[in-house]
Amino acid sequence: MNPFYDFLEQNSLYIVMIIVLLVWFGIFAFTFNLEKRVKKLEEKLNQ
Repeated sequence: MNPFYDFLEQNSLYIVMIIVLLVWFGIFAFTFNLEKRVKKLEEKLNQ
């Protein structure tokens, strides 16, 4: 079999964990960015 498929079979748990961590990091970055933009809009409205 192809060595790449062997690698995927033996390390599938780690690959799934990395993908999940990347998704969580993306969600965190999106909400952090959204919070900054909302804070700027609130400051603009209060002035």
